[in-house]
Amino acid sequence: MPARITFTTGTPAGPRTASLTYERRGAGDPLLLLHGIGHHWQAWEPVLDILAAERDVIAVDLPGFGASDPLPDGCPYDLSTVGSVLGAFCEALGVERPHVAGNSLGGLLALQLGREKLVRSVTALSPAGFWSEGERRYAFATLRAMRGAALSLPVPVIDRLSRTAAGRTVLTSSIYARPARRSPAAAYAETLALRGATGFRQTLAAGGSVRFREDVPGLPVTVAWGARDRLLLPRQGVRAKHTVPGARLVRLPGCGHVPMNDDPALVARVLLDGSRA
Repeated sequence: MPARITFTTGTPAGPRTASLTYERRGAGDPLLLLHGIGHHWQAWEPVLDILAAERDVIAVDLPGFGASDPLPDGCPYDLSTVGSVLGAFCEALGVERPHVAGNSLGGLLALQLGREKLVRSVTALSPAGFWSEGERRYAFATLRAMRGAALSLPVPVIDRLSRTAAGRTVLTSSIYARPARRSPAAAYAETLALRGATGFRQTLAAGGSVRFREDVPGLPVTVAWGARDRLLLPRQGVRAKHTVPGARLVRLPGCGHVPMNDDPALVARVLLDGSRA
């Protein structure tokens, strides 16, 4: 069952209280998992038990997403602030310098935590921040359209769509290469998570000027990209490799933007390999 923790964190407005929900399983070296914008910790469900056989896995709902509280009033949803919250979250759990893996927004945050030396390794799956301006506009327009659809569809319609392969394709084909593989319950829950994401607008606004342009020296970095990612195109992985030249760049055949559901065994292997240091 997910747990919840309340702790004090530094923000540009001074110390504030934050409350995050998380799922923790397994034993071994700690591995922090960070989902993408509009999603929730359950994005990692397809790989959690595989990872938990070798790692102390902590999958967290980011501030303003899933069941976590939004950031306190006046706090920006930028990399520095959310990174500080995640650092304070780990400290509150008694976890020092975990391995970290993230997808999309979570991948960008994972790289930020690596740059700040708060983690011991980074695995980023289709991380945000390596786009051209045109690619960013395309991705943001797609995300806004997904959010708009989630808000406009009546909940009973979302429920009906999630029960068929064709309906799950309508709901989730922007992020999965194999949307029919997603379970009805998962597709329904993640569409409601997108619908209820209180931090969506602020996070997207903060991301408009984000470009990841600095190396992450001194720790192992893996960047993995779904070959069928239709949201952040795979060529952005080459830019990530140029920016972080020491990173291992991995191609994920047959996978979309959120690859954990498209090929759980492959993604779990990449995460375990990336967190062996």
